[in-house]
Amino acid sequence: MRLATLATCNLNQWALDFDGNLARIRASIAESKARGARYRLGPELEVTGYGCEDHFLEADTVRHAWEVLAELLSDGDTDGILCDVGMPVLHRGVRYNARVFALDRRVLLLRPKTDLSDDGEYRESRWFAAWRKPRSVEPFTLPRVVRDVTGQESTVIGDAVIETRDARLASELCEELFTPDAPHVPLGLDGVDIVANPSGSHHELRKTAARLRRIRAATETSGGVYLYANQQGCDGGHLYFDGGALVVVNGEVVASSSQFSLQDAEVVTADVDLERVRFRRAARPSRMRQSAEQPPYPTVRANIELTRPADGRAPSPAHEPRLLAPEEEIAFGPACWLWDYLRRSGAGGFFLPLSGGADSTAVAMIVASMCRLVAQRVTAGDQAVVTELARVLGLPGGEAPPGDPRVLAGRLLTTAYLPTRVSGAASRARARRVAEAVGADHLEVELQDAVDELARATAAALGGESALRFASEGGNASEDLALQNLQARTRMAATYLLAQRVPALRDVRGPRLVLGTSNVDESLVGYVTKYDTSSADLNPIGGIAKADLRRFLAWARDAFDVEVFGEVLDEVLATPPSAELRPSGEAGAQTDEEEMGLSYDELAALGRLRKIERCGPFETFERLVTEWAPMPPTEVAVKVRRFFRSYATNRHKATVATPAYHAEAYAPSDHRFDPRPFLLNLAWDRQFRAIDEQLQRLEGRTR
Repeated sequence: MRLATLATCNLNQWALDFDGNLARIRASIAESKARGARYRLGPELEVTGYGCEDHFLEADTVRHAWEVLAELLSDGDTDGILCDVGMPVLHRGVRYNARVFALDRRVLLLRPKTDLSDDGEYRESRWFAAWRKPRSVEPFTLPRVVRDVTGQESTVIGDAVIETRDARLASELCEELFTPDAPHVPLGLDGVDIVANPSGSHHELRKTAARLRRIRAATETSGGVYLYANQQGCDGGHLYFDGGALVVVNGEVVASSSQFSLQDAEVVTADVDLERVRFRRAARPSRMRQSAEQPPYPTVRANIELTRPADGRAPSPAHEPRLLAPEEEIAFGPACWLWDYLRRSGAGGFFLPLSGGADSTAVAMIVASMCRLVAQRVTAGDQAVVTELARVLGLPGGEAPPGDPRVLAGRLLTTAYLPTRVSGAASRARARRVAEAVGADHLEVELQDAVDELARATAAALGGESALRFASEGGNASEDLALQNLQARTRMAATYLLAQRVPALRDVRGPRLVLGTSNVDESLVGYVTKYDTSSADLNPIGGIAKADLRRFLAWARDAFDVEVFGEVLDEVLATPPSAELRPSGEAGAQTDEEEMGLSYDELAALGRLRKIERCGPFETFERLVTEWAPMPPTEVAVKVRRFFRSYATNRHKATVATPAYHAEAYAPSDHRFDPRPFLLNLAWDRQFRAIDEQLQRLEGRTR
């Protein structure tokens, strides 16, 4: 028996960090060689970083990518190993997202992406063209920087298969796996043993299971080896790429990496028996007939053998990879994103306005999770993390950073409770206890005098009375709202002032990045004050539903340390969400769901229909009449109208939304993910009229 050792990887690449990206690529190739691999697969666009966006339009980006490739070739990284590297290339005035196959200091093939990703977070056709010439190749003149290294004048570009001395190998780039006519089907019928998928796939809650199903299905029907590589980390935006590199053989996982990690280069390898693939395929007469009729792909020869004698080794055994629960994904994904942002931004820590409610507590727990992950790597002796942490903390040379998560939190996180006269004593106590449990440096700053002074100064300028009053104290609705917003915006001003002053007064390294605390459901309907503490530098929960955040807190209660976190997290979860911006009146205490007129679960359902299912108001109503039964259709109509009116009224707030960790596919972020108008007709005339007409029909049936 002969086995092929194949390597795939997660790389924490950073957009336009050419030197850093080169170092991580080299580290993954060196590790692959050390494990005996003769083929190494890297993530999509790994040379430049996936998230360059409009920087892909710059000539510099392509030029520097070729320089990086030339260094890989000249320094012997490709000696004795077939390297599959991702970068942009320009061919006949057309820019492609391509794979570069290199071996022994020569470029064998450029394989451009044939189907681009243009939905959700992705706009690939803005920067690249798809290769629309199936099963064809063309000559490609190499740039001088590569010619000087390889001695080659040209190579080929196109849709082709690499043929080694003992195997056939081809690419299926990221989105191509998810198309109805995916390349792995004809490639397998043409006798390709190994299909390699280099991806730039971002994290969303519950997405990993769907990705794994697709990859398994690619080889279950007719056999084959499938390698999956991915970016891992924050490469410059609000997306987090969650790794999850895999090797799958005949539908079974034989190698898998972590989903979230602080490692910059994580390599997984598998020993694969290609004969098992070939004989499985030959066992099905119907597949053999289809294969015999399959038009061939062009082939490019690679002078290497991927297999070696087994020498007592067995093929890598199948195993079931562990899929994280959504609560665990919330604990680790945003935490890793914050760590990447912290170490790459040059900042020295975070500042969090802590209210004692579920949202700000969830953010504090995510920072605590980050500190736990970093401390684990420090304790394990991960020198890369130790070096980065020492730099973030501003430690003098040679001083070891702390390996205790709570000590780390005390250096990296400052929290503050910012009460006014309507703030509750219970909230103050919860905020203090959450900060103590995490280990944060906690402050309490009374803001009522500042609110009163601003109210007096503005009233004097307008020639009005000095006092603003809540409705429950005799004020009108305009005064009430103005006073609520004034408190919220005063907190924002105090937050940024404190974040700026803390480093000098607490003798810690700055600057401090301000963390936001608004969740995705509130953002959908604008249940935030514009430019209050929802305005921040980063928001780790801005793409996460309230229900998921509550489940995360319940999970964290036990997973972190029930004796430390249990009682206070139980209290946070038992407290109805409230902005606490007005006193309790005859109607009782202010609560979020009562003010919005919608529960958080209802908001999540409405948000998914709006974005993921692409439903307008009328179709939303039609679907929910059935899904929310036995709720009366009239009540459903009221809730649908309330949602879309609030969404339209507050759409402008999304244009200034804090960059938020992307975790939910119905997020309303206007920056990249949800390009829709921010000035909308609040009446929704035709849409709501259609709901009224349908209501009449429904009510007529029930009489």
